[in-house]
Amino acid sequence: MVADRQGLILAGDIGGTNARFAAFDPAREPCEPVWERTVPSRSAASFLDVLRTVRPGIPGPVVAACFGVAGPVRHGVCRATNLPWVIDAGEVARELSLASVGLLNDLEASAWGVEVLRGSDFETLQAGAPDPDGATALVSAGTGLGEAGMIVLDGVRRAFACEGGHSSFSPVNEREVRLWRRLAATHGHVSWERVLSGPGLVAVYEFVRDEESASDAGPSPIRRARTATAPRS
Repeated sequence: MVADRQGLILAGDIGGTNARFAAFDPAREPCEPVWERTVPSRSAASFLDVLRTVRPGIPGPVVAACFGVAGPVRHGVCRATNLPWVIDAGEVARELSLASVGLLNDLEASAWGVEVLRGSDFETLQAGAPDPDGATALVSAGTGLGEAGMIVLDGVRRAFACEGGHSSFSPVNEREVRLWRRLAATHGHVSWERVLSGPGLVAVYEFVRDEESASDAGPSPIRRARTATAPRS
């Protein structure tokens, strides 16, 4: 999205915990934010309410806007996964007095940004053989579990959203089956997001803690580590 007259481009990363905004001046190089603001997402009843909170601080007219939202976007509308919000691109455009705004899944937005990252922005966990025509996967654990991918079509790398975090958690041993049963009793369907996310890590910790408390097998590696690092009296 390119501004067609002098002004600022407003971008937003709208998650289940925080809504982050930044304004960019397309005439300035390098492309760095001229203004930023973060608002707790649950501090407002709707995305428009959050937008009305931050808009007065934007240092100039907004001539283009695009928002990545944690949830599926269909026909310009997003029902946020971990928020009671429905975000309509048409309503947001009218709020900003724009002809249109961009609205896309947040991990798809991240995927489009991968190509402009510098080498120093990456950390190699396991070295491999790069394939310039290979597919790329993005996984982001936060309030939920976001996933997206990129494939090469006609020589151009293109991003797509997939919402893979909502696919079913697949236990592969007895202990994971017990974890699945515990989560199913609370949530019904157990997706990977219930295990790999901020709340998911808490749920896994509580499961391990409770299993250890009920076990008579002696100190576990977690208990031994906790004892070894306890401060001396």
